[in-house]
Amino acid sequence: MDAANYQSPLSSRYASEAMRTLFSDNFRFQTWRRLWIALARSERELGLAIREDQIAELEAHATDLNLEVALRYERELRHDVMGQIHAWGEQCPNARAIIHLGATSCFVTDNADLIAMRQALQLVRRQLVSTIDVLARFALEWRALPTLGYTHYQPAQATTVGKRATLWIQDLVHDLEDLEHVLASLRFRGVKGTTGTQASFLELFGGDHEKVRELDRRVSRAMGFERRFGVTGQTYPRQQDFRVCQVLSSIAQSAHKFATDLRLLANRKELEEPFESKQIGSSAMPWKRNPMRSERICALSRFVIEALGNTAHTAANQWLERTLDDSANRRLAISEMFLATDAILNLFLNVASGLIVNPHIVKRNLDEELPFLASEHLMMEAVKAGADRQDVHESIRQASHQAARAIKDGKDNPLRSLLAQDPVLSRLAGRLDGLLDGRLYVGRAPEQVLEFLEEEVQPILTRHAQLLGARGEVRV
Repeated sequence: MDAANYQSPLSSRYASEAMRTLFSDNFRFQTWRRLWIALARSERELGLAIREDQIAELEAHATDLNLEVALRYERELRHDVMGQIHAWGEQCPNARAIIHLGATSCFVTDNADLIAMRQALQLVRRQLVSTIDVLARFALEWRALPTLGYTHYQPAQATTVGKRATLWIQDLVHDLEDLEHVLASLRFRGVKGTTGTQASFLELFGGDHEKVRELDRRVSRAMGFERRFGVTGQTYPRQQDFRVCQVLSSIAQSAHKFATDLRLLANRKELEEPFESKQIGSSAMPWKRNPMRSERICALSRFVIEALGNTAHTAANQWLERTLDDSANRRLAISEMFLATDAILNLFLNVASGLIVNPHIVKRNLDEELPFLASEHLMMEAVKAGADRQDVHESIRQASHQAARAIKDGKDNPLRSLLAQDPVLSRLAGRLDGLLDGRLYVGRAPEQVLEFLEEEVQPILTRHAQLLGARGEVRV
């Protein structure tokens, strides 16, 4: 630990090792070297005077980064790409002359960013699919448990615990659809030159346009991309960054919704996140079981949601062929949005895997409100039994107001007993317990859970079976 210098909490506390690796200097600069090797090899194959032993020398030193040497050059030259070129050139004296031949800095910086983003999206997809799987199991288990539903955070019609979970799942399903669309449409910058005209490569190949186009294709394929931008300035269009990060923002929105719901329900003692045997909820209040993980999900989600604006402004402010004010911003915004989203999904998966349902509390809270919610049903049943509809309405109205007053005075809800004692409702007295069974008021919620899981979730889990099994990680 370097306690004397600022360390990003995303790296030191929250994000996983896998995601941190993708945005590390090691990954970044090794990817630059892979790109330079792909460029040199493709240029040689297309006829430039580059020797095989030069490429072999580059490959021999592709991963043994001499970062201190590169940093020394960067401080001297004030240019990070040239610093890396000079440092690698010291390791590869025979190949030094052909490193970066015809290329501009964005050949390595932009293309390497795209490679990192693609792998990061794949990691996010794995976490997303695993979270959908865990929540689907939860929804199936609790599909039929009646619970009090809320609108405006006020008691409304009943639903089920499992049905509520399908709302969380559905948000993630839509996020996954967006992520897969972005992955499928992700384009490589490729080999475009200083202002995107490929002029330097056209000169290297003696005016042979087809060889320049083939160079672009070969390098892109060598790095695993079939799609590339047809035209660029010096940089690829920064709107692609916005589209990628828009998916991360959407995932953060879904996670925030889930974690907020859980925090509200934890206050009602109906649902709880995992709480370890030695975990401390409060330094001052030993009894506390604060929903720390859900609160952290909300905190990190808020960061990701707000960070999306950076990518929008960067896209809007790309002057002409390019301007450098995107560089420092992108180093922060893109990497930290991915690191934070990774942390969010790790927490989400951890919480979803250990959700605690308290069925007796769920039933008690529903039963407290059920006589109010069941008023119309009780009225219809009383009329069927021969009572006058208007008399029944008045009896229920008066009893409801009396019960509401009692609740506000701190007493238990007396509506059930008031209804049982009302002479107008005497025909229902022996049936009240049955008529006030929460299962009668959940509509098609249990069936909706089964239908949703079968029709929308299971095909996703089947298609991505190889991605299942990710485990949520809570680092601190």
